[in-house]
Amino acid sequence: MATENQLRTPVLIGNDIDEKRQQIAEYFNQTFEQYESLFETLVNEQSFYQKSIPLRHPLIFYYGHTATFFINKLLLAGLIEQRVNPKFESMFAIGVDEMSWDDLNEAHYEWPPVAEVKAYRQQIKHVINKVIAEAPLSLPIDWQNPWWTILMGIEHEQIHIETSSVLIRQQQLDLVQNHVAWRPWQAKTLAPENKMIAIPEGRVNLGKSYDDAIYGWDNEYGNRQVDVADFQASKFLVSNQEFLSFVEAGGYAADSYWQEEGLEWRDFTEASHPSFWIKTAEGWQLRLMTEVMVMPWSWPVEVNYHEAKAFCNWKAEKTGLAIRLPSEDEWYRLYDHAKVEELNGQQANANLHLDHAASPCPVNQFAHGDLYDVIGNVWQWTETPIYPFDGFKVHPFYDDFTMPTYDGRHNLFKGGSWISSGNESRRASRYAFRRHFFQHAGFRYVIADSEVETVSSNYENDKLLSEYAEFHYGDRYYDVANFPQTLAQLAIETMGDKPMNKALDLGCAVGRASFELAKSFEHVTGIDFSARLINLGVQLKEQGVIRYSIADEGDLVLYRERQLAQLGLAESANKVEFLQGDACNLKPLFSGYDLVLAANLIDRLYKPGLFLSTIHERINVGGLLLVTSPYTWLEEHTNKEDWLGGFKKDGENFTTLDGLKATLAEHFELKKGPVSVPFVIRETSRKFQHTLSEVTIWERKG
Repeated sequence: MATENQLRTPVLIGNDIDEKRQQIAEYFNQTFEQYESLFETLVNEQSFYQKSIPLRHPLIFYYGHTATFFINKLLLAGLIEQRVNPKFESMFAIGVDEMSWDDLNEAHYEWPPVAEVKAYRQQIKHVINKVIAEAPLSLPIDWQNPWWTILMGIEHEQIHIETSSVLIRQQQLDLVQNHVAWRPWQAKTLAPENKMIAIPEGRVNLGKSYDDAIYGWDNEYGNRQVDVADFQASKFLVSNQEFLSFVEAGGYAADSYWQEEGLEWRDFTEASHPSFWIKTAEGWQLRLMTEVMVMPWSWPVEVNYHEAKAFCNWKAEKTGLAIRLPSEDEWYRLYDHAKVEELNGQQANANLHLDHAASPCPVNQFAHGDLYDVIGNVWQWTETPIYPFDGFKVHPFYDDFTMPTYDGRHNLFKGGSWISSGNESRRASRYAFRRHFFQHAGFRYVIADSEVETVSSNYENDKLLSEYAEFHYGDRYYDVANFPQTLAQLAIETMGDKPMNKALDLGCAVGRASFELAKSFEHVTGIDFSARLINLGVQLKEQGVIRYSIADEGDLVLYRERQLAQLGLAESANKVEFLQGDACNLKPLFSGYDLVLAANLIDRLYKPGLFLSTIHERINVGGLLLVTSPYTWLEEHTNKEDWLGGFKKDGENFTTLDGLKATLAEHFELKKGPVSVPFVIRETSRKFQHTLSEVTIWERKG
């Protein structure tokens, strides 16, 4: 093993400041030195500069990267005031996460000598220890505490201990060497025959609260509670022996077992067996981090998601059973069923934390209830693309840690591997990789009748949609009340004791007024010309949440999540329907309304007069028409001859209000207004539009 008694990620609460400084210093220094020892497995400078795989930077980048990460984050937090080496802190700042297996990085860099990077790392070690010893510290250390970035830096290096060990494993064999601190498991055993274990139904709780006492990455926070149906799970992780049957059955060559994305990866790479397997005249061998050994058939197979999924499809066809990978929810059910405990300060009952060896071990070595390796040995691929929990927030000091993975293309794996330490080893940890990636990852399979739930993860980043989302559901700016909410409240107040059965929200955009009206009306129809806008309202109704990014400055963005429940709109959302339509050419079925709301609509219509002269046909006698507009007439929307006002008529000013009165007088009586209602549209963190919309409310005559 790498070191005796691996330190665990520390608890961030307490009363003794000096003791907490010491704990964090010990955790930092052990992690830092472990990273140093990992790179001692490289034979020479060529090992640092020759890429292990074309898709990633050479190892010299990762050697310097974790140190520069500390400096860049501590500067953001104000714990240090100046850089140590500006050139390095730029060169080693950004890694490579390729979009696909064929997205090769052909860039060339003038990397510095290894000795310079090593000396730089020692400088950083001194700086961090000085900060830990001298910087003001108050407990608890939470998201708002500058010291959070110190833990962030340590846990970030823990991640790179693991990911760099994979790159070393992929490095040319003559460029690596054995190391006393990185010795593989030695005992040899026979592979057990796998069998299925019944897992009863149960409720699982995912996510952690923001006052949790243990460091976490942003994707771990929030909440999700779900009832998991009963299923069966394989007792063991899939061993090399069990996976061999798939290889020998021609599973890699059979297109039918592979999903479209997996098939493209298989064809591009020409894969015919797991990446770390080596076929020789003497039989199969396995590439480890620094050596090759005779195939340990009892160890878990290490594959990417595509290979794991193809195996499950093959086994499902062979057995006629509904075999697949587990979902994230089902993995948590396994964890709870097995009664796994997170223990601090003692050796793990799992091949985890580097407590036992620097490699996988037999799949029947560590029992967890009636299962084995619920945690540890190798990561376990799931069917679940990573998504944000309800209540998710982006940490301002690392806003691109998780956000790029919310794309439906990064699948979660759970449980940790032999090298997973610190945060990686925790129950709450949520790590996701592209499905073609290799880590120390394998899988177990389940038999389940239920489909895997896919939760929306994408953040809307279209500028127009995001501005509308913030306008309807976002923060209040300059103490100006939410505009759609204000209009809905004004309409409901004016209705008085009139019937409130049906309401029509014309030009509903992303739907806030529709949801607000549904609190009082029995049914609300929201119609907009733009399907793009309506889709956000539909998403809110169906999923109760929307997520979007808004401009901060330049290319920088901020991330927002809004939930109907938090806005008090969830209970009546089932009374809302959203449809695409043209206000000037509505279908006959849209009639019989007690209220029609036309918010900031008329000056965007191509024939506003046509709309107003026929809208009475949609409204019950005694019903109301609420019209709002800033009267911003533009020829790009409405030909000048169709403007309702804003021009000279018979030599006198003719306003839009004049036009409204003239057009609506035959069928409506002005009930209320005009009144000005302000609204604010946010463009960036420092640019806002403040506008007054004139509101008039009209009652349909008998």
